Amino acid sequence: MAAGATLEDDDRCYWVEVLARIARPVLAAGASGKLRRRMPVEARPGQEAARAGYSHLEAVGRLLCGIAPWLELQGLSGPEETLRAELAALAQGTLAHSVDPASPGFLNFDDGAQPIVDAAFLAQALLRAPRVLWAALDGTVQANVCAALAATRTRKPHFNNWLLFSAIIEASLARAGVDWDPMRVDYALRQHMQWYVGDGVYGDGPEFHWDYYNSFVIQPMLVDVLAAVGDSQPEWAALRAPVLARAQRYAAIQERLISPEGTFPPIGRSLAYRFGAFQALAQMALLDHLPPDVSPAQVRCALSAVIRRMVAAPGTFDAQGWLRIGFAGHQPGLGESYISTGSLYLCAAGLLPLGLSPAHRFWRDPAQPWSAQRIWQGEDMPCDHHLAS
Repeated sequence: MAAGATLEDDDRCYWVEVLARIARPVLAAGASGKLRRRMPVEARPGQEAARAGYSHLEAVGRLLCGIAPWLELQGLSGPEETLRAELAALAQGTLAHSVDPASPGFLNFDDGAQPIVDAAFLAQALLRAPRVLWAALDGTVQANVCAALAATRTRKPHFNNWLLFSAIIEASLARAGVDWDPMRVDYALRQHMQWYVGDGVYGDGPEFHWDYYNSFVIQPMLVDVLAAVGDSQPEWAALRAPVLARAQRYAAIQERLISPEGTFPPIGRSLAYRFGAFQALAQMALLDHLPPDVSPAQVRCALSAVIRRMVAAPGTFDAQGWLRIGFAGHQPGLGESYISTGSLYLCAAGLLPLGLSPAHRFWRDPAQPWSAQRIWQGEDMPCDHHLAS
C-alpha cells in the first residue's frame, strides 16, 4: 500500500489491477484484428477444434459485459483514467474488427447456437456503456454491430435462461434505434415469471438447478432488459418492482454465501467462470440497490476477499497472461464440454462495481466484516428472512 493510502484505496487499486490483467490480452489482440491468432483455446481434450469456432466471441462479449460500467465511468483522473482511456480505445478497436466481415478479426455470430450466448453478453455491454461502446463508434461500425447481433436470429435459443439472450439482443437493438422484435422480449419475460420458484430465485427453465445461473445470466439480464425497454409495454414496466425485489433478495443470499475466509460453495456447473458467480451481487452494488441490511462496504470487502483468493491461486493465468480453466487455479477437469478459454472471461462480471466513482461509499466507507464473518465471530445479528413474493 502506498504511503498515505487507505485500505479502501487499496481495494479499488487491486480491482483495477485485476481488470487490467484480465482485459489487456484480449483487447490488445482484438484491437489489432489478431485475437483469433493470438488467443489460445484450452478446452476439454478433443473439444479444442469445436470450441475454437466460438471461443473468441466468448472472450470479447463476456469481458466487455463486465468492464463496460468502468469504461463508461466519467470523472476519473491519474493513472486509473489513463488506463481506462487506453482500454476504452482498445475495446472500440476490438468491436470494429469483431463485426467487420472484411477483417481477419471478424468473429462468428451466425454459425451454431453458441454465438447467441455471447452476442447477448456483447449486447449487455452496449447497454451498460452506451457512450463509450456505442455512441463513440462510427456509423459503419454501428451498422456492423447491429447486423452481427441480428444474425443470431436464425437459430432458436434453448428453453431455459437462453431466452434472455435473445431478449437482451433485441433490447440492445431497440436502444440502437433499429428494427427489433418485442415478441422475443415478451416471451423471455413471461417464461421467467412462470419459472420463479420463490425467495428471490428463478428456475433455469422448467426445472430448478443448484448453480449460479441466477447470477451468471438470469437476474442481471432481467434487470437490464427491463431498464432498456421496460417502458415499451405497461405489463413490462409492472415487472420492474418484483424483479428488483427478487434481485435484492438474491444479492442478500449471495453475500451470505461468502465464507469468513473469502470462499464460496463450488456448486453446480460453469464454476470456471470464477467470481463471475457474483455478478448479481455486484450489479446490485453498481445500481445502488443493495438490500437495506447489506452495506456497500461489507460487499466490497467480501468480494475483494473472493477475488484475491481466486486471482492469486497458482495456475489461474498462463505464461502469456490468458485465463486457464479452473475455479481455484488450473483445474481443467472442472470445465464442461462447452467451456473454453473465452468462456472464462465472464469472471469480469464480478468487477461491475468499478463503474462506481472512487468517491462512492462502496469504495470510501471503512472496511466492514461481511455477514458470515460477523456470525462466525459470535456477533448477534437479526434473523435472515425469505422474500414472501
